[in-house]
Amino acid sequence: MQFSAQQIGALIGGNIEGDANQHIGSFAKIEDAQVADLAFLANPKYEEFLYTTQAGIVIIHEKLELKSPISSTLIRVKDPYASFAQLMQHYQQISSQQLVGIQEPSYIHPSATIGKDVFIGAFAYIGENAIIEDNVKIHPQVFIGNKVKIGQKSIVHPGVKIYHECQIGQDVIIHAGTVIGSDGFGFAPTENGAYQKVPQLGNVVIEDNVEIGANTCIDRATMGSTIIKRGTKLDNLLQVGHNVEIGEDSVIAAQVGISGSAKIGKRVMIGGQAGINGHISVADGTKVGGQSGITKTIKQPNTSLNGTPAIDYMTSMRSQAMVKRLPELEKKIKELETALAQLKNS
Repeated sequence: MQFSAQQIGALIGGNIEGDANQHIGSFAKIEDAQVADLAFLANPKYEEFLYTTQAGIVIIHEKLELKSPISSTLIRVKDPYASFAQLMQHYQQISSQQLVGIQEPSYIHPSATIGKDVFIGAFAYIGENAIIEDNVKIHPQVFIGNKVKIGQKSIVHPGVKIYHECQIGQDVIIHAGTVIGSDGFGFAPTENGAYQKVPQLGNVVIEDNVEIGANTCIDRATMGSTIIKRGTKLDNLLQVGHNVEIGEDSVIAAQVGISGSAKIGKRVMIGGQAGINGHISVADGTKVGGQSGITKTIKQPNTSLNGTPAIDYMTSMRSQAMVKRLPELEKKIKELETALAQLKNS
């Protein structure tokens, strides 16, 4: 696919400097780009490459003052990084739209409903009474269980498993190997010390514009629904327990574990390898540092937390700085003890 500087400028609302008819067909880093590539400059550390790049088109900040002549066509915007991301997303959507049709072998139950312009890859399985809406892309070796619904323009990457009765919204992206709707971890202890499995009769609801990384597991609810709300972005290798609710526009990094029935608010940011206890709530706008442990309900919105158990971020940083000084403090205490002993003996 080829795009001109004029087309790109119109799409991202940028001002063109240079040849408006310059065409590109791919994306590249500014230091590696060639004449058929589009690059961008957002970090000042890379400005030196602006004057040597071979890129056909470069997106830059609208207020950047040039220090030397440039051979590339420039497009000036308010936010180069966001504009570049927008273009890459547009390119990806166009590429995805070219995937249409049903590959063989695949299995589609006769009662399933398949919309227009759907792609179903080889070795996919579509269960009884499943609903696949228009422009959905289901890649090879995907399992879609009975009564699953997948909304328009969603993309399900290879090897994803979506268990029965789960609901996937529109414009959702689910990456390879993710499992949605497996049983929640529910077992009741018995008198003889064994554990009785508690049936997990609920489902998982993924709302619109959610993205879920590779090999993430989202458990179905015991009763009701495990809910991932609109606009939330989940990284790879997450564990989301049964009956968890994650609020709108939250972002959660890799290897986070969220125990059953925890309620995560809107616009929450959670760093990698953090852990969230079950049956607690995390207020809107909370920021949780990587490897932190949230052991109790966070009521105050827009707070920053760190450590295990998690405490105020700045307090945590001061505590860590103090820990580094412990050997020095221990030495001073021993010196004081020696001095006191000498005074006592004298």
